[in-house]
Amino acid sequence: MRALLHEKQLAGHNAVVVGAAVSGLAAARLLARLGADVRLLDRNPDALDAASRGELAGQGIEIALGPHAPQHFKDAQLVVLSPGVPVAKLAQFLAVCQGAQVVSELELASWFTEEPILAVTGTNGKTTTTSLIGHILEQAGKRVFVGGNIGTPLSLHLLADAPVDVVVLEVSSFQLQNVQSFHPKVGALLNFSANHLDYHADIEEYLQAKLKLFARMTPDDLAILPLEMKGELEARAFTKARRVYFTASNRFPDNNLPGVHNRNNMEAAWLACKAFGVTEEQAHAAVASFKPLAHRIEPLGEKDGVLFVDDSKATTVEAMRAAIESFDRPVRLLAGGVFKGGDLTALRPLIAAKVVRIGLFGASREIFEEALKDSAPLFWEPTLANAVTRLYREAQAGDVILLSPGTSSFDLYANYKERGKDFARIMSGLPEKREAN
Repeated sequence: MRALLHEKQLAGHNAVVVGAAVSGLAAARLLARLGADVRLLDRNPDALDAASRGELAGQGIEIALGPHAPQHFKDAQLVVLSPGVPVAKLAQFLAVCQGAQVVSELELASWFTEEPILAVTGTNGKTTTTSLIGHILEQAGKRVFVGGNIGTPLSLHLLADAPVDVVVLEVSSFQLQNVQSFHPKVGALLNFSANHLDYHADIEEYLQAKLKLFARMTPDDLAILPLEMKGELEARAFTKARRVYFTASNRFPDNNLPGVHNRNNMEAAWLACKAFGVTEEQAHAAVASFKPLAHRIEPLGEKDGVLFVDDSKATTVEAMRAAIESFDRPVRLLAGGVFKGGDLTALRPLIAAKVVRIGLFGASREIFEEALKDSAPLFWEPTLANAVTRLYREAQAGDVILLSPGTSSFDLYANYKERGKDFARIMSGLPEKREAN
């Protein structure tokens, strides 16, 4: 077991975890491993299936689903919030446990992380840059964990008990707003623009959340920042770290990442990896070879703050489940095709918790509508192009448009690869900016 983890370390401590999605479940399991008395809350009464409830109960975790109540927070010394759960909405309940620490799963897990942390934030491009950094470091011979907002919470890395040389994390403003001592060795802010203003009070609060990434860094640490924000950032005393500013360059002409934004991302990735001893020669080779696995939860890129992910290989219900579970961001799901069987109704709790809209296309409309009609708002279009266009038009910055059909493709395409390629083609033809919703 890790040096900083002891099974009775939090014995006698009462902890409340709010949110039973990926990060909340990870936090609850970590707290239980440390000996805390854990209560897991979620407003959605169907957030967990029977198997998950049984597994959590077996770890001594109390589960309370449905509307929150003051007694759920009574005697809590630690409250862990899942991303997207604002403190303000819990004010009446947190008043019951005044003095309790209120933190994110990221903050909690960082307390027990021994390896150096490389953290990436920004409004756009986080997933691509975080994945690229992990690839470069691995190609340079480093043992690497890549996770955070990109899919696997830091708590699960700790529970896996598999130490690495570098922990590479994508971190969101939701996670950062509730950190107190989070301290990366290298932190990168890729860019900044208005986003999540339905969550944050205003754009200044959103920026302050992003800048909390750097608050605990020291002069021995490195802050990687966008040159376009130098004037704004130099006027702020937000970090003691050494600062280096970057902009797009032609340093890596041999790459599979088109666009000026990706040249910015590659430059930031290089500076981050350089801090861990990677040579420019090693970086060139790694960038040239970087390409996410095609059609398997493959990030295609972002447009207007919306991430497009190709999981066309998901031809079964369980593959669809795995894809949806990998995101802590709001999901707009594309599904449909030749249904091969499986229990779609078992996905209802997961879809209710994580999917904000379902765009059905092609065959099996009746099967999906009957099984999922009460889980999330849905519509049907005869073609994938129509469904993608409609989802993009309705999307909010920060959303994921996920092609994870749960079916074979033979109604409209020769195979899943052709379906995935068409998804990429459709995305490329969408406007860079959407009309205001």
